[in-house]
Amino acid sequence: RAAAVRALRLRTGRKTAILCPGAEYGPAKRWPPTHFADLAARFLADGFQVWLVGSPNDTLAAESVMQAAGEASRHIRDLPGKTDLGTAIDLLSLASIVVSNDSGLMHAAAAVGMPMVALFGSSSPVYTPPLSTIAQVARISIACSPCFKRECPLGHFKCMRDLAPRAVY
Repeated sequence: RAAAVRALRLRTGRKTAILCPGAEYGPAKRWPPTHFADLAARFLADGFQVWLVGSPNDTLAAESVMQAAGEASRHIRDLPGKTDLGTAIDLLSLASIVVSNDSGLMHAAAAVGMPMVALFGSSSPVYTPPLSTIAQVARISIACSPCFKRECPLGHFKCMRDLAPRAVY
């Protein structure tokens, strides 16, 4: 962990919120970038430092969050693509809280025992829950969810769009 912190020039003296905005399966499993940006601003206002973590495939999702964050993006560390899986797991183990889409990093955060909120929309926590007693699942109940599709077949994406940042926070 210390090597990862040094290599990425991170600080560990404050509470850290790690946000994982990517999901390999497709956009229907990704909470909107504006929602992640709103959540990041809430954490920053409460004295947390905020790190975005993900694979190189999550770079565009993270860039969208940074863009949506506006001025607050100056205080967010954008790390997708700068870490391998082992380093990402090291970073997750330093978090005060992790908020993740239903993704591999959600499972990694659960495995290292970090407090987390797992975001579900098109998928179901019945089938792929975070295996942790301290993980919380955030989802809304609507008729079309879970659909298990890569993209919203109805075009409205309500399962994730209507999952409000204030509720996740």
